Amino acid sequence: MLNIFNKFKAHPYHIVNNSPWPFFLSVALFFLCLSTPLYLHGYSYSYFFFIISVLSLFATMYLWFRDVALEATVHGAHTKAVTKGLKVGFILFLISESFLFAAIFWAFFHSALAPTFELGAIWPPKGISAVTIDPLEVPLLNTVILLTSGASLTFAHYSLIAKNRKNTLLGLYITIALALAFLLGQAYEYWNAPFTISDSVYGASFYFATGLHGLHIIVGSALLLVSLYNIYTYQITNTHHNIFECGIYYWHFCDVIWLFLYLSVYIWGS
Repeated sequence: MLNIFNKFKAHPYHIVNNSPWPFFLSVALFFLCLSTPLYLHGYSYSYFFFIISVLSLFATMYLWFRDVALEATVHGAHTKAVTKGLKVGFILFLISESFLFAAIFWAFFHSALAPTFELGAIWPPKGISAVTIDPLEVPLLNTVILLTSGASLTFAHYSLIAKNRKNTLLGLYITIALALAFLLGQAYEYWNAPFTISDSVYGASFYFATGLHGLHIIVGSALLLVSLYNIYTYQITNTHHNIFECGIYYWHFCDVIWLFLYLSVYIWGS
């Protein structure tokens, strides 16, 4: 006689099945790191391997997200304990990201507070002090755009909790549109910047800090797009929207980092 109790687990956790996506993601990242410097140095056919690596990376990410969504919706594997673990893991990831930006700020202030003789003993370094970016132009506009996107995202979150689907989608549409506007403003700033990444430690730290933040905005936008798709297809509810909450945490983290960047790099550092 079949024992029906064998169908029930003795714990609330999800034992993940064997998945090929970590291996494929590692391979895609390896070839991306290998092909990118070759492409930047102009090696023959390197652009072909670079494009293949990028497409493989996005395809693997899509398939991995798809499996996680199936586990959460169709399989019902994301219990309260699993959801709590995912949130804690994501918060720990954000803490590690904050230490990454702390290292960048450390490098910036290390050179800014005690500029060496090679820098002209001044900050910004000699030759750049007269051509720094005005913080009251594009950087100020980008700051307003990013803070507004945080407000619209919060509006979308509270609308989802209140079961207002229309306002939730509207808030997400506005947030993603503002994210695109921020990235376009950043690209415009880079295009018209009077210095490059090779112009002293100022250029290196400026482009490294702002460029890495821009990369985080792209990743955050991808999370919000996945959340938008899940809301549009009724895959998440007002009580079970873990990926949306992780996207919100990530976006507000980017907001806070940008405020530090704007105050330290654009205003104080220039």
